[in-house]
Amino acid sequence: MRFCNVGARLHWKQKPDEHDYAAAEAYLALVLPRAKITKVVARLRQAPTTRHKPKDLERASGMKLLPPDDPEVKSKPRKSSARKPLSPVLLVRGSLATGRHLVIADGYHRICASYHVDRDAEIPCRIVRL
Repeated sequence: MRFCNVGARLHWKQKPDEHDYAAAEAYLALVLPRAKITKVVARLRQAPTTRHKPKDLERASGMKLLPPDDPEVKSKPRKSSARKPLSPVLLVRGSLATGRHLVIADGYHRICASYHVDRDAEIPCRIVRL
């Protein structure tokens, strides 16, 4: 089930907001030691913004998509259509050897929403290596 019409698209900012970095830090605190978190978030702040398809981000992260009727997922297209652009997603590239390919540090709901709107529309991302 998709929740937007053909031709619909989400509007995105080029740079993340300050609170996005704080959210990434909070999530990464669950999976990384404090010393690494500080370095990773500092690199996310400096990373260039690139674009990737939500279907590829979903596959690379191994995360299951939330359904389009999830309250957080459903709110993203509404926010975007109200001309409040969404922030780029913040990602940490893992390692094929460890089995952790890509960590979504911030933006999981935005990726899910984007997938349901248009899984082939590239979205802005900041990616750093662990």
